Amino acid sequence: MSMKSELTATDSSSRPPLLLLLVSGLVWLVISGVLSLLASMQLHSPGFMAHCPIVTYGRMTVLAETSFVYGWLANTGLALALWILGRLAAEPLRAQNWVIGGALFWNIAVTGAVIGVAVGDATGFEFLGLPKYVQLMMLFSYAAIAVSGLLAWSGRLRQVSYAAHWYAAAALFLFPWILSIAHVMLFAVPARGVVQAIVAGWFAQSAWTLWMAPLALTVAYYVVPKVTGRVLPSYEFASLGFWCLIFVGGLTGGRHLLGGPVPAWIPSVAVVSCALLLFHTVVVLLNLRGAFSGSGIALKFIAFGLAAYFVGAIGDALTSFHSIAAHTQFTYFDEAQKQLALYGAASTILFGGVYYALPRITGKEWLSGRLVRAHLFLSVVGILLLLGSLAVASVTQSQGLLEASVPFSDIAKNTRPWLAAASVAQGILLLGNLLFLVNFYGTSCMILKLSSPASFNPPSEMETRAS
Repeated sequence: MSMKSELTATDSSSRPPLLLLLVSGLVWLVISGVLSLLASMQLHSPGFMAHCPIVTYGRMTVLAETSFVYGWLANTGLALALWILGRLAAEPLRAQNWVIGGALFWNIAVTGAVIGVAVGDATGFEFLGLPKYVQLMMLFSYAAIAVSGLLAWSGRLRQVSYAAHWYAAAALFLFPWILSIAHVMLFAVPARGVVQAIVAGWFAQSAWTLWMAPLALTVAYYVVPKVTGRVLPSYEFASLGFWCLIFVGGLTGGRHLLGGPVPAWIPSVAVVSCALLLFHTVVVLLNLRGAFSGSGIALKFIAFGLAAYFVGAIGDALTSFHSIAAHTQFTYFDEAQKQLALYGAASTILFGGVYYALPRITGKEWLSGRLVRAHLFLSVVGILLLLGSLAVASVTQSQGLLEASVPFSDIAKNTRPWLAAASVAQGILLLGNLLFLVNFYGTSCMILKLSSPASFNPPSEMETRAS
């Protein structure tokens, strides 16, 4: 198989906007890694850079979250979604100038949000800590980027649609909807009292289930059958899993309000919804189980991400019960769950998507197979160490919090070694991401240095050589 048979009109003609989004995402990934490391170090070393008001734990966590979610996940997820929709449409992406303009203004807005949080304008809401004055710019920038994907989805040459179509279109449609509702109810015409907490919890959960997770699943549903060369098993259930996520995913936000001054039916609905959402997760595993038996670097990342997605869904369901939440709520377990979802599931699946897409976008293989293998190793080790250390710290913290006689200073002292291990994990992840950035830069720059016609090996050989 030659490169000509692998390249499509989307690959060659849509290279500038796709590379702009991918490069932006990788830069924000490294920035978020530095900020996460600083925030993690301040947990076990409160005196670290205490003289600098900008570098405080409260601001660092919001800065790291904003950079990771809206910088890395958003840019990369949108790039891969557009690329996949264009390929499935079998035609070049349309409205590419809208994508370039939207990407530029989106990253300007993220930069403004980071600066605003650094000077103290954070809002205090999970996944929505960015200042209100950048949210409308982000809303319109996202809509401009989404235009190209929606045109590819609606104008596809084939009448049949695939699961990758559904999840990509859902992510493009639903994020502006949930962001606009949250902006109106929390900032433009702010709700009062407990309603504000309910809206904030709904947005935090919807941002994951209706935006970030669909972007990641778009990649998984496209790459797995492409690399394995096999039809997805149990595919007739894929639509049921998709609609289960769409209708039930946003209802699970009430699990964050267990024990709070909210109507009892809200946490109860969340418990039932988390249990129902397990059906969606099981369907995804049935459809994509080929990722666990296939070869290639892309499948290895995606398989790890799918495993994390399944474990995270089980964790969400279990911790939605009062008896379990009594031990995990207000501990580091919440942070472990967040890292499992954002980094363990969404980010690693997007890593696999980038490893699969970039050689086809640039027409060149990855610059260094060793850097690819090193990134995989460092990512897996870093994520497992991070999750394990936070989980043990949460158990230690929970035992101390449930004993009224244990002073808080002793709880902090007992959790310090495990938080230090979490900082080591953040350093490992940052090192892996730096290697990823170097490898990406070298690979993408080869198209500027080489003017000869592109040559390309069969996907299976390329994936095997990189793995």
